[in-house]
Amino acid sequence: MSLFNPSRDEVRDFFFNSWAKFKQQQPLTDLEKMVLSVIQMHPEYHSILDKPEQYKQQAYFPEQGQTNPFLHMSLHLSVLEQISINQPIGITTIYETLKNKYQEAHAAQHDILDCLGESIWLAQQNKTGQDVAHYLELLHSKINNKVQHGQNNKEYQK
Repeated sequence: MSLFNPSRDEVRDFFFNSWAKFKQQQPLTDLEKMVLSVIQMHPEYHSILDKPEQYKQQAYFPEQGQTNPFLHMSLHLSVLEQISINQPIGITTIYETLKNKYQEAHAAQHDILDCLGESIWLAQQNKTGQDVAHYLELLHSKINNKVQHGQNNKEYQK
């Protein structure tokens, strides 16, 4: 698997394999442990991860109200990576503020995930790179309650 540009199937296999290794009580790598922490926050996806033969090729259509669980969990991993290296600068402080606001990490990550998804979607629509300044504005708006959880554009769930 290419670490920096995995295919859709490689990403899905990594989630399936990490979950299977956990359930079989096999040792996990540090990255698999991070993946597992995200999987454990999402019990609604456990039945999907239990059936790789059924869900590896599953298509998800956000316009029909479907959430792609693999994309969703991958965005969680992206958020966790950003927080761990504080990139963009200030995101770690924003995350801690949101955790205090919600009194739990998962909701705070979802606020950041919403902003990341909107930022990526806008970059795709505008055929540009990600606008980090706009991303940070979106993040700050979550702190200031200008945007409520779940109101950002959900096109990124494709």
